[in-house]
Amino acid sequence: MDIIHSFLNLVAPPFTFVALFLLLPPFHFFKFFLSTFWSILSENVTGKVVIVTGASSGIGEHVAYEYAKRGACLVLASTRENRLQEVGGRARALGAPDVRVVPADVSKLEDCKRIVDEAANHFGRVDHLVNNAGIQSASTLEEATDITNFRPVMDVNFWGSVYTTRFAIPHLRNSHGKIIGMASSAAWLPMPRMSIYNASKAGLISFYDTLRIELGSDIGGITVVTPGFIESEMTQGEFLKNEDQIEVDQDMRDAQVSIIPVGRAEACAKAIVKSACRGERYLTEPSWFRVTYLWKVLCPEVIEWCFRLFYLARPGESETLSKKILDISGARGFLYPTTIQTTDVKAD
Repeated sequence: MDIIHSFLNLVAPPFTFVALFLLLPPFHFFKFFLSTFWSILSENVTGKVVIVTGASSGIGEHVAYEYAKRGACLVLASTRENRLQEVGGRARALGAPDVRVVPADVSKLEDCKRIVDEAANHFGRVDHLVNNAGIQSASTLEEATDITNFRPVMDVNFWGSVYTTRFAIPHLRNSHGKIIGMASSAAWLPMPRMSIYNASKAGLISFYDTLRIELGSDIGGITVVTPGFIESEMTQGEFLKNEDQIEVDQDMRDAQVSIIPVGRAEACAKAIVKSACRGERYLTEPSWFRVTYLWKVLCPEVIEWCFRLFYLARPGESETLSKKILDISGARGFLYPTTIQTTDVKAD
């Protein structure tokens, strides 16, 4: 056995390099051809049934509006019923023929089942499932006095998507429908104070990639979305600080985001729906954020050094370099969204 591994250690790297050199150009040409083909034959979702979790604000809200403009029927889920009713009303005005509002907490198994059952019982089908619900924490591991307080991050971000997906699969198989999973570029960027959040998003990518193999052609496809900094309550400074409690901390937001421009939720939502209708496997929005994955793969030590330098305060200092740069540049006014809305941990 050791001889076999020694042989593979010698042969596998050069064989892989040669294979990639020969296969990558035709493979990417083929992908470009398919992308062009599917852009012409983009799915028409008029009259189709779309479930959107975390639909009361941010990306989820605007995804609902984009589907509404295309004439889709909507099932919108969140814990904030009043806000959800407002979103539902706007979606109807934008063209959704029917909208069902389901107050639900995706961290609870029974609520996820109820969301899917509501869609299937009322409309008789489910065509698209948009797993958007998510919350964010911001704390180093050592700063957490009770690490179990951050369990809701995994419960909402990861298990909430797993639960709804499991209950929706039989309906999606019948309709040859699609899954849209909201992960994040944080899945590969090791930003300090976000270890639990980063892990939840990395877990989602692995989950959807594996599910794509398990389901194969039984469903229409899975689109994994990995946004950068996009306008939402998270980028407006809302973080999970204690169990069941979200706090607005704009200083922490400034330290985490710094001078990186925050994209508009409307533009991101439009790109998500377009990508899903084309059947694309992955979407990063804004698209320039894709290069951060290459940085992480090709020079991880540089990424780690930069994050440590910019995002961790030096001994004896209270502010990070990232926040100091933002304050000195005065760029906050045109790089960040301005509206702050308070919520609780079950907001999405």
